[in-house]
Amino acid sequence: QVQLVESGGDLVQPGGSLRLSCAASGDISDDYAIGWFRQAPGKEREAVSCISSTNGVTFYTNSVKGRFTISRDDAKNTVYLQMNSLKPEDTAAYYCAADSPPTISNTCVMFGHYYDYWGQGTQVTVSS
Repeated sequence: QVQLVESGGDLVQPGGSLRLSCAASGDISDDYAIGWFRQAPGKEREAVSCISSTNGVTFYTNSVKGRFTISRDDAKNTVYLQMNSLKPEDTAAYYCAADSPPTISNTCVMFGHYYDYWGQGTQVTVSS
């Protein structure tokens, strides 16, 4: 069994920053891509970013490019999402998910249905 635990969500003012963490544990191999997704009330789930298993390939949805950065520390089995210049429209529950083993080698995918394991989510609220 694989567990993903997100943390780092909070209430922050517009223009502020947060760093989300996604810690993986359990029966997960060393070969997995991670995706971050978010869902705001009344809206569909949206892919935010993903990072490949081994070669550092990353993707971002257009609305967060230049503001968010995804990274991973494999020694800690943890993936981070650094979020800067936050906007009210970034308000959502943020989820990390693992694609294990990766659907496509040496890359990651921005489609939730390819992901096998999901965390419970962490709330990000951007408001003054």
